[in-house]
Amino acid sequence: MHVKKGDLVKVIAGKDKGAKGRVIATHPREDRVVVEGVNMIKKHSKETHQGPRGAKTGGVQTMEGPIHVSNVKKLKDDKPAAKKAADEKVDDAAETGEDS
Repeated sequence: MHVKKGDLVKVIAGKDKGAKGRVIATHPREDRVVVEGVNMIKKHSKETHQGPRGAKTGGVQTMEGPIHVSNVKKLKDDKPAAKKAADEKVDDAAETGEDS
């Protein structure tokens, strides 16, 4: 797969074409990814009386559904660049032998 959890992606095909979001989960065996705010589906849940405190409320929940990985394009992100800068700072201190 060309994307992983936390990557910034853009949807290039389907009903949500043009939408951007972060990858929440990946399912490599099915070649699918879950992107936040994309492919919103409604899931109906039944009220149950099992659980740690008794009743669980039922009703309709809106959540993201998986989409095929070929329908997303990985975008460049500012977040990893900040992480690299922090790593370089640690490496510089190790070369000089200074303790922090």
